[in-house]
Amino acid sequence: MLSSSEIRQQFVDFFCKKHGHTNVPSSPVVPLNDPTLLFANAGMNQFKPYFLGTEKPPHVRVANTQKCIRAGGKHNDLDDVGKDTYHHTFFEMLGNWSFGDYFKKEAIAWAWELLTQVWKLDPTRLHVTVFEGDPAAGIPRDDEAAGFWKEVGVPESHIHLGNKKDNFWEMGNTGPCGPCTEVHIDRTPDKSGGPLVNGGTDKVIEIWNLVFIQFNRNEDQSLTPLPAKHVDTGMGFERICSVIQGKNSNYETDVFTPLFAAIQKVTGCETPYGGVLNDLKDTAYRVIADHIRTLTFALTDGATIGNVGRDYVLKRILRRAERYGYQVLGTNEPFLYQLVPVVVEHFGAAFPELKKNPHKVIDQIRDEEAAFLRTLTRGIKLFTRIAEQMKQDGLKVVSGEDAFKLHDTYGVLIDITLQMAQEQGLTVDMAGYDEAMKRAQDQARGGGKKFTVTAVKGDLPPTDDAPKFGAAPVSAKVLGWIKDNAVVTAGKLTAGDTAALLLDRTCFYGEQGGQVGDTGTIRTASADFDVEDTQRLGETVLHVGTLHDGELSVGDTVEAMQTTGRRIDIMRNHTATHLLNLALREVLGRHVEQKGSLVDEQKTRFDFSHDKPVTAEELREIERRVNRQVVTDQPVTATVMPLAKAKELPGVQAVFGEKYPDPVRVVMIGAESPDKLNQDNSVEFCGGTHMPRTGLIGYFKILSQEGVAKGIRRITAVTGKPAYDDVQTRSTVVDELAAKFQCRPDELPTRVDALQDQLKALQSQLKKAVGAALTGVVDDLIASAPEVGGAKIVVAKLPDGASNETVRTQIDRVRQKCPSAFVVFGWSEGEGNASIIAAVTPDLVKRGLKAGDVVKQVAPVIGGGGGGKPDMAQAGGKEPAKLPEALQKAERLGKELLGK
Repeated sequence: MLSSSEIRQQFVDFFCKKHGHTNVPSSPVVPLNDPTLLFANAGMNQFKPYFLGTEKPPHVRVANTQKCIRAGGKHNDLDDVGKDTYHHTFFEMLGNWSFGDYFKKEAIAWAWELLTQVWKLDPTRLHVTVFEGDPAAGIPRDDEAAGFWKEVGVPESHIHLGNKKDNFWEMGNTGPCGPCTEVHIDRTPDKSGGPLVNGGTDKVIEIWNLVFIQFNRNEDQSLTPLPAKHVDTGMGFERICSVIQGKNSNYETDVFTPLFAAIQKVTGCETPYGGVLNDLKDTAYRVIADHIRTLTFALTDGATIGNVGRDYVLKRILRRAERYGYQVLGTNEPFLYQLVPVVVEHFGAAFPELKKNPHKVIDQIRDEEAAFLRTLTRGIKLFTRIAEQMKQDGLKVVSGEDAFKLHDTYGVLIDITLQMAQEQGLTVDMAGYDEAMKRAQDQARGGGKKFTVTAVKGDLPPTDDAPKFGAAPVSAKVLGWIKDNAVVTAGKLTAGDTAALLLDRTCFYGEQGGQVGDTGTIRTASADFDVEDTQRLGETVLHVGTLHDGELSVGDTVEAMQTTGRRIDIMRNHTATHLLNLALREVLGRHVEQKGSLVDEQKTRFDFSHDKPVTAEELREIERRVNRQVVTDQPVTATVMPLAKAKELPGVQAVFGEKYPDPVRVVMIGAESPDKLNQDNSVEFCGGTHMPRTGLIGYFKILSQEGVAKGIRRITAVTGKPAYDDVQTRSTVVDELAAKFQCRPDELPTRVDALQDQLKALQSQLKKAVGAALTGVVDDLIASAPEVGGAKIVVAKLPDGASNETVRTQIDRVRQKCPSAFVVFGWSEGEGNASIIAAVTPDLVKRGLKAGDVVKQVAPVIGGGGGGKPDMAQAGGKEPAKLPEALQKAERLGKELLGK
């Protein structure tokens, strides 16, 4: 039987060695150059420029296996993984392509040759589909493809017509498109599956899709023949492996069996994967095996685990897998990270990038697992309590408020709640969940503002805000206002009214792109409207504030004036943000990408991708580079240009996933025109306000850096007077410390290091003292422990403040001193935290005793839960006062189990 590695290699060799194709490596599964995609989801993604005609292909025939992820966006198989035999979030797509070279005849002949002659599939089990045509669109039936199938020996009874949904491929609403022909295999015992083609059953499944790109879809939806015709084929690797290896499931092939063996080993699950669809344990095996492949490949290719876009998709995937491990396979510690080496070993030959830095992937997964496990226990406990109460009350729908609480408080994402509900025969009120989520988001966005627009009744007039880049007041006309979320275009505002004023033009900057909105005053000779915030809704600028004096009526002419000093501080910080972005890439590396920012009058806060803390030396160099740009007083220039042309500018930066207008505004620092740009200049798409020259920033000082998500760092910095004040404050603190230590300022690090060494020595002595004290306590417990069934029962509450490490050390001592022992220790780790560890010696494990079963029965007494392996398990709870009661139950349980 061919192995999966052999199948993959035979595909590539068939096209490259026999039919003149070039093997092009798979593109990264993270398509950083294509913001329209979360992940690469098909083999053709990297070749889109060739189909679109924007680039000339270096080879006219190529073949490869492409790494793909379908989890999020248009193609999303996440919810189906584990429930059937063939859905995956990560999969490989075997493909061959022709860019204006061969077409239908060769593609069909070679497909048939590979399937029937190289891989020896039974031709009588193969069926094909061709496009039935679309007379309304002027597309004839694809008799040409049908004829070529007949030429290679496919009988007419095995050639089926397919509709536009199944057999016509389109890249988008416009662009290259064309009919496709698919190969299906009949897996029914008597080869009677012809009527089941495209029927959505695993008895007859599609194994290969051959797309013939021969038309262009125009803006008016008409079709025009392309001057050059292309072939784009895709075959699911995991699926063809199951066919060739004679398996009924993708998960039964050697693509997954090494992963299943590793999962059983690291989780300590007693039973191996059994391949049963309605068995929750086997579902857990499938989900974990699928998800660890997705995580390993995505993180290797540059993704991170976080809260936005693809990063959030990966967080969902990890937490789904973690929940199955914890709740179904009995894990209570991070385990997914231990599976990464198996993925690397199994797939590293085909995808050598996996071997470059697997420790980086391992660290990200382990850290995220540990963070999630801290709340998962309480989240599952809450869900269990909700489900039990619902069953008592005869209810079947988990409320939206409860589902949102699980998400917001315990990190149990909604898809995990949906899974747990389904397993309990329940459903979730998704409308109620969405409503609770929206309320929370609106509240967060409001940020304590006095006035928040959540929805608007009525038409909003557009605002001419071109004057916003200047500081001069403007004359404008009042068009109306928003009050109680309704547009008002008649009447008047009186003193004390709060509203969002609508003008025909404004010099106020509405909050967008990370820059806060302006404040200021809108006034007439008798009225004074205080603008507390400026927001944008589409093309409309909202001046949010309160009328303090007089009256304002629709049609009044007003003068709009920004708070000039505040605006200048914001501009100073915004220009510094661009310099910071450039300096980060220069110092830390070109992998740095902006992940978010906040620019206000007090600071700049900048989030960026980087997988480790920025060192003190790196921070100093970043500051130095920014301030060098400040001192040299570089010009800051803005220009508007077509988006496509702007994307070609040297070193241009754009926030991934951000939608930019066309034309787009480009802000350049250090070059007064686009033709003078180079890689050393700051160039960004930006609609914000800036200082005309960098020298006006004054001084730049970093206040702090921190991690905000896995792989995401945040720097907070100040400019101008706040920066000067910060330096003065730090200097004062250093002088005071030097006086206390009676040393020079430059000697402070040495003095502090010496003090820390003394503290570490004291901590070490304390740890040894605690360990010695525990040793004496445990020795006394062993001596006085009762014996039942030939085994010692050592159960006790240890002194408060004991550490997990020291307790485990004492358990090892008990097992060394007692050949047969049942051990349960409990202790308090502080207010609201209780821990229990249970352990049994190997002879008792053979008798059927399991430590995991013990803690699962005892932990609820202390308001917690836990689990582990048969020889040792741990639990935690929130009621340390009930430890004596829990330990009494443990002792009774030990006597019952040993007395049988």
